Amino acid sequence: MLLRSCWKSRHKDSSGPAPFLIRPGLAALLWLCVTQLACGSGAVGEIKNVIQKDAEFDVTYNDTVTSLNQTIYAFNHTVSRNKTEGVHVSVDVLSQGLESPILFVVRQKQAVLSFQVPLILRGLYQRKYPYNHVGRTLCQPPTRAASETQYFFVDVSTLSSQGTNYHLRVSRVESFTLQTDKKFSFTASPSQPQYFKYIFPDGVDTVIVKVNSVMNFPCSVMSIQDIQCPVYDLDNNVAFIGMYQTMTKKGAITVQRKDFPSNSFYVVVVVKTEDEACGGPLRFYPLRPDELIDAGNRSKVLDVIVSPAINSKVYVTGMLFCLGIFLSFYLLTFLVACLEYKRMNKKREVFQNPADMSPAETASLLGKNGDGKIPASPCEYGSFADNGSTLSSEVITDSANSTDNNYGYMERSLDSVGRSRQESLSSVEEDDYDTLDDINSDKNIVRTKKFLCVSDLARKDKRVLSKKYQIYFWNIATIAVFYALPVIQLVITYQTVVNVTGNQDICYYNFLCAHPLGALSAFNNILSNLGYVMLGLLFLLFVLKRDIVHNRALVRNDLHALECGIPKHFGLFYAMGTALMMEGLLSACYHVCPNYTNFQFDTSFMYMIAGLCMLKLYQKRHPDINASAYTAYACLAAVIFFSVLGVVFGKGNTVFWIVFSVIHILATLLLSTQLYYMGRWRLDSGILRRMVYVIYTDCIRQCSGPMYIDRMVLLVMGNIVNWSLAAYGLIERPNDFASYLLAIAICNLLLYFAFYIIMKLRSGERIQCLALVCIFFTAVVWGFALYFFFQGLSTWQKTPAESREHNRDCILLSFFDDHDIWHFLSSIAMFGSFLVLLTMDDDLDTVQRDKIYVF
Repeated sequence: MLLRSCWKSRHKDSSGPAPFLIRPGLAALLWLCVTQLACGSGAVGEIKNVIQKDAEFDVTYNDTVTSLNQTIYAFNHTVSRNKTEGVHVSVDVLSQGLESPILFVVRQKQAVLSFQVPLILRGLYQRKYPYNHVGRTLCQPPTRAASETQYFFVDVSTLSSQGTNYHLRVSRVESFTLQTDKKFSFTASPSQPQYFKYIFPDGVDTVIVKVNSVMNFPCSVMSIQDIQCPVYDLDNNVAFIGMYQTMTKKGAITVQRKDFPSNSFYVVVVVKTEDEACGGPLRFYPLRPDELIDAGNRSKVLDVIVSPAINSKVYVTGMLFCLGIFLSFYLLTFLVACLEYKRMNKKREVFQNPADMSPAETASLLGKNGDGKIPASPCEYGSFADNGSTLSSEVITDSANSTDNNYGYMERSLDSVGRSRQESLSSVEEDDYDTLDDINSDKNIVRTKKFLCVSDLARKDKRVLSKKYQIYFWNIATIAVFYALPVIQLVITYQTVVNVTGNQDICYYNFLCAHPLGALSAFNNILSNLGYVMLGLLFLLFVLKRDIVHNRALVRNDLHALECGIPKHFGLFYAMGTALMMEGLLSACYHVCPNYTNFQFDTSFMYMIAGLCMLKLYQKRHPDINASAYTAYACLAAVIFFSVLGVVFGKGNTVFWIVFSVIHILATLLLSTQLYYMGRWRLDSGILRRMVYVIYTDCIRQCSGPMYIDRMVLLVMGNIVNWSLAAYGLIERPNDFASYLLAIAICNLLLYFAFYIIMKLRSGERIQCLALVCIFFTAVVWGFALYFFFQGLSTWQKTPAESREHNRDCILLSFFDDHDIWHFLSSIAMFGSFLVLLTMDDDLDTVQRDKIYVF
């Protein structure tokens, strides 16, 4: 009976459709009537009038709908295989306080789109935002025919008994297909999302889609989806498929042809109902459940442009450029080594054929040191071994004996000076080899002298110290393996999650210069870390060369190696080179998917490098009392532990900052005391009594200055710097705690390095030309590196959308951005800094250790 009434109402109320609409209209009517029978719509005994109208594009239909009538609008349009037109459906509901919403169902050939008006979109905490004006773009399924007429129907119905007035308008979207390198502007809102189609042109395999706006808010989402129906273009479903990212002013996604078999995709832009995801405030808080909240005007003007990305030639150029920069250091090293080898061969020939030389030339080579002065000690006769000479000690000894006989120092047997290096180190323990009879008393006497020399703090057996400092290398190698393996596994998982879910908010890339390769989203940021690895390896080769030369000299019982210069211990240098290589590896892992949860990967070995450099500076003149590897790495582990706590709990947490500042100040005081008294103090129950006694005797009863003025100056400056940093952290509470902690380490390292250089010059020592070149070169490179570092192309301290506001285009070879250049320059600067530490005391290789001051 209902089916018959539907059929009668159609013929009664319709003005008579054109013949070509009868069959599609009949099918639509049959579907609607069956739906009504199945759902039992309408009250019992009520007959629902179904009205079908032949509708046209770009015409506004002003109608009323109730529970007793239903309207069907029939549209047709021609679809071409070579041209895609978008169809936009716009609806306005004019009535207020509706009992039930109006349901709009758009039926197409291969898709069905339905929505209600008012459209209810949900936000956080189930907040509900109604929208009376709704606009949707219809999905356009592809057609195989050259030209085809397609029909679609818009059904309007409601369960409200009151008449509800609405406006319906269907229009064509002329600019539905985006053109390459042509900007297109549009307006979107939460209830009126927009999407457009892009087709890959021939010869282009990768493009970058950029969406920009002059407005920060409202927050929006850009999405890249495959050409299929339905298109997910609402705030509550835009994340279902494809790639997507939130944005305020900037958004960019790199799209590859291989990911879209149809060689085309949709660019979808959705405005969110709330701004919290983009770092904005939550403006409304519902007082009652299910309360509808007026969101106000959330329209946003945006523009989109699709540009071709770089091709394979740019990839190859970028990789060759990166490799070439750092291979040039190897080439330069090889050329310098060849020149040095040639020079040393010439010197060796001079020593082997002294008859061919004039007396003046012989005197200049054998009787004078590098600065033209007569040697003051037998150490200076070993000066030719500075550069890796393999001259035997017998030649040097004979040369020395051929001059004056005033060097009684040479009368000692070489066997009494050094021990054979062929002895096994397996049974050597540090406690077994101390040259002092009464350890505690004599250590107090030696280490508390007002003026200390290196010989005072280089009394332990060299084999013991060599074994002690080699532990630094083996420990950091072990740490590196156990640390790197889970890191690599984790970042691979991160990248997999990004690729599978399409969520571009997980990783904080510079999306305007993020070049994918394989499964990696930002290959250029990973490649630029190659310098740390290659230059770290080169530094290890330098250290190995010096280590081999020094060991050969020890085997010969060379006085130059045994009694002169800063004691040579290379374990810390090996650890520094390994740490530099690991910094490159872990920085590359971090840039696979940079975010706040894995920033520790990028900074952990930075802390280690800073700590190892300070330890090396201290070890140079305090070889006997430098910290053991176990103590040093335990302290660095504590630093990394606090770094993790700060990243997780430090943001805005006053209690954490108070605790950290107190620990920072206490640690500074304890370390200062340890350094000032050279370890000759005890932290026990009597510490307070001794402190009061010292204050009374030195400050109250008589005003006496500190015994070690230079050390006191350094430690006072260090405490001022550290207390200032602690106060800054407590007051400002910076969000980036890891960088704050790294700044503390770098400030202390720079302070100690400056103190070392100043004291070295004050002591009458000089810095050789090679070390000076390294210092100035490194300082200049560090300056440029820091400039690029502070460009700030992204920051995980903010939301992903806010971070993208800092994104910028590539600046080098269309492949590398500012942060990549920071990687290049900082790796070179670190390498130069290591060379400074390696060479800065080469001028002391001909000076006896009892004439080298400790500071």
